[in-house]
Amino acid sequence: MLKPVKIKDKVLEVPIIQGGMGIGVSLSNLALAVRKEGGMGVISAAMPGFQEPDFETQPIQANIRALQREIQKAKMTERGLLGVNIMVASQNYGTYVKAAIEAGVDAIISGAGLPLDLPKYSDGNVLLAPIVSSGKACRLICRRWDSHHNTAPDFVVIEGQKAGGHLGFKLKELQEGTFQSLEEILEDVQQELEVFRQKYQKEIPVFVAGGVFTHEDIEHFIELGADGVQMATRFIATRECDAHENFKQMIIQAKKEDIVYVKSPAGFPGRAVRNAFVQKIEKQANQRITNCLGCMIPCHPGDTPYCITRALIRAVQGDQENGLFFTGTSAEIINEMTDVHTLMESLKTGRKG
Repeated sequence: MLKPVKIKDKVLEVPIIQGGMGIGVSLSNLALAVRKEGGMGVISAAMPGFQEPDFETQPIQANIRALQREIQKAKMTERGLLGVNIMVASQNYGTYVKAAIEAGVDAIISGAGLPLDLPKYSDGNVLLAPIVSSGKACRLICRRWDSHHNTAPDFVVIEGQKAGGHLGFKLKELQEGTFQSLEEILEDVQQELEVFRQKYQKEIPVFVAGGVFTHEDIEHFIELGADGVQMATRFIATRECDAHENFKQMIIQAKKEDIVYVKSPAGFPGRAVRNAFVQKIEKQANQRITNCLGCMIPCHPGDTPYCITRALIRAVQGDQENGLFFTGTSAEIINEMTDVHTLMESLKTGRKG
């Protein structure tokens, strides 16, 4: 059995974080189900208002409204913890952080860039966690939080190269295999955190992500010094996942050769299922976006490979040909639908629930 993890003044009963997946893949339904099993359910703040009637004309207002509504729905249990994943590369980043805190989440988890100033938005009661992919990134963030905000992370999430969606590695590193292993990054991050643990007299739990699939995988990383894990792709093929059934079937049916790297308008390499849309963007020139929704800071509407928001919306709505289906490498192992209770029991004990 896995042991609870104390994070600042809160306790995570089961040391499993369900990774945030946008757009609309991890909303309140999935987050609530994970919380009921004692884990941390996570809602993605990436365009949660895509179904709102005013999304096309007032995307920020639609997103904030939807985000806070989803948070309230996911709070309908006393078990587990509730987090929101917010990308640093998001336009209006601070607005989303403040909205999530105002709605009463337990934790803010932030990556897709370095969340150097995340603490300035905090009220002091919410847990703050950066996502890193190297010891160097962890050091930069911790030094900034220490010097500018007089604090240190409450926990850290490490995403290795097997994760889905946007990746914190250079494409050349991924293609040539010159990246650090998740085990090596874990060792480096733990060393970097030690000085800040001592200075602030606090534990800073570390959760690892990327290719974690079984109870044995979780035990392996805990034996190496991790406190728990974050898993995202593993939760897509569950009945409670907020995505369309067709999205889930894309993951269930994906083979190793179907999972490829894609270029994101955000400037990061990403991992996705290779479908007709991915084949198209591999060949075509940049698109000119005429109705920009203002989602990502690095994206330039007049010169971008494609609109990532609309591609992800098509995916979550079930368009298997024209959507962008982000996934981790573990999709190649997933071959059946399950439910969150059964999955969590298996992850906790090694036995099927």
